[in-house]
Amino acid sequence: MARLKTDSAAGMLSRVIAASAGGFIFASAVIIALSYLLPGARVQAVIGVSLMGFVFWTGAAIWSFAARTSLRAWAGLAAGTAISAGVALLARMVWP
Repeated sequence: MARLKTDSAAGMLSRVIAASAGGFIFASAVIIALSYLLPGARVQAVIGVSLMGFVFWTGAAIWSFAARTSLRAWAGLAAGTAISAGVALLARMVWP
């Protein structure tokens, strides 16, 4: 049976911050991107995606603790946030 590697206190604190703050920033970027991409009235898209934001935030928090290292957790959140922000910027240029 494989032995689990324990994290230091600093690594655990980093994961907690990644889950809370990093997850919030990631979920916000996804909400902004999807609100531009969903069809229909903009108000309905924003409300619908905002409700789904809790799912994205929960997924980011689970990812933060499931990643092998805290650095990998931060890298995954940063990559997802960058992609979502890029999609939002492109969608903003196409559909003002």
